[in-house]
Amino acid sequence: MPATPEKDDPKQRLADLVQQRGWRVACAESVTAGLVADKLAQAPSASDWFLGGVVAYTSEVKQRLLDVAPGPVVNPETAAQMARGVARLLDAQATVATTGVGGPDAQEGQPAGTVWVGLFVDGEVETHELHVDGDPEDVCTGAAERAVAMLAERLGGSG
Repeated sequence: MPATPEKDDPKQRLADLVQQRGWRVACAESVTAGLVADKLAQAPSASDWFLGGVVAYTSEVKQRLLDVAPGPVVNPETAAQMARGVARLLDAQATVATTGVGGPDAQEGQPAGTVWVGLFVDGEVETHELHVDGDPEDVCTGAAERAVAMLAERLGGSG
């Protein structure tokens, strides 16, 4: 028998909050390469509110699809542009975006484990820097989990 999601589960909170508002959610990912979309799709009633996502791993895809400015991509500006871009592209009221360095090596002068999360909520964008320890798999998984939790917190008014 499947476990029932608890109210303190970020995916359950997120599902409850967006359904109360009648909103739709999307994501744009680089460093997490689809793991945020995977977590959102596992949330209760996701087919009612989760539109989908864009995995924009290369700078060219970020620029072409999400209106990211040319230049370095491991920074808060790129996370914000990705969050806005996917909101525009998929007509979502809330989005989450990730860009960063999975590792094992540094990129753009940033150490492995540096991740920027962009949150777009009802026209407003904010960004947050994360530092996730571990190998590339740990960084990607940890960043995806934290990004979903951050969106839930933001929608709940405590972020």
